[in-house]
Amino acid sequence: MSFKVLKAGLFTTVQDLGRYSYQRFGMSVAGAMDPFSPRVANILVGNKESEAVLETTFMGPTLEFNSSEAIAITGADMAPKINGRPAPMWKTILVRQGDLLSFGGVKSGLRSYIAFSRGLDVPVIMGSKSTFTRGKIGGFEGRKLSDGDQIGFERDLTLSKGSYLKDVQIPEYRKDDSVRVVLGPQDDHFPEESIETFLSSTYSITNEADRMGYRLEGEKIIHKDGADIISDGIVFGSIQVPGHGMPIIMMADRATTGGYTKIATVITPDLSKVAQMGPGSKISFSKVSAKEASEIYRENEKRIEEIRDHIAASTFNLNETRSMNLKLKGKSYSIEVNEIV
Repeated sequence: MSFKVLKAGLFTTVQDLGRYSYQRFGMSVAGAMDPFSPRVANILVGNKESEAVLETTFMGPTLEFNSSEAIAITGADMAPKINGRPAPMWKTILVRQGDLLSFGGVKSGLRSYIAFSRGLDVPVIMGSKSTFTRGKIGGFEGRKLSDGDQIGFERDLTLSKGSYLKDVQIPEYRKDDSVRVVLGPQDDHFPEESIETFLSSTYSITNEADRMGYRLEGEKIIHKDGADIISDGIVFGSIQVPGHGMPIIMMADRATTGGYTKIATVITPDLSKVAQMGPGSKISFSKVSAKEASEIYRENEKRIEEIRDHIAASTFNLNETRSMNLKLKGKSYSIEVNEIV
């Protein structure tokens, strides 16, 4: 019960929702860059939302399955195919022994997620299966996947029903978007003119953008008395402004502390939006209060709850041998759903 990596793609790693409670020891949280997509993928295959998935960036892998398995693909559209035929995203899919799952280049978004109903058989380290490549910890041997790797499944296939998302529940990814932030914690280190510059300007994501952080390019942000502070904690979405005045959005593999002023923090629901934007994308920032951010977070959790309810109510039997005609986001698919063996 496993799959073999025939082609690894550009940067494919095992990720869950992160390695928490160890930042005080200097251990990065890591985890999925776009938390929304793996949560939904896991719901589609009957897993806990925190189960590990494959995160693939810009160009997806080619996987050969050595046993039947139920999977779901979410996030960026990388034109997935099963045995050369287009496969739908945001839907439970049954693959059989010998099937090939492949991807092309990215059409929209930046990162795709593949969930497996049997679970990935990789070590749990500090409560997480997430890969932190800089620390060579977690996931598959602490690294990105390579051609020829083989990953086993943890358990027998028990999923008997599949489901899908409605079109209106599927996020759209843009190369030019606005992101909501809460100012601080060091916004008092910047004059009002710099805060206004930050909130009124459009920044470009540079080629120096990875799982650790996104460097931005645009209007320079001036400090009152320099960029350095006594090192303090960094959260997912912290926006540092070093001495050169260009913001850096700290992402999943960020350091746990840093000594540069942080002008603002991206709110949690918008982190998925940022994670699906790549080099060359344009990003602007809009201010919300901490109270508003909490309300938006609750609305986002309600959205996921509605998705969970829809998936539970809109099911089809994976054990039936039949051909399904499915339409998602204006695209038509003919899906062969075969008996599980």
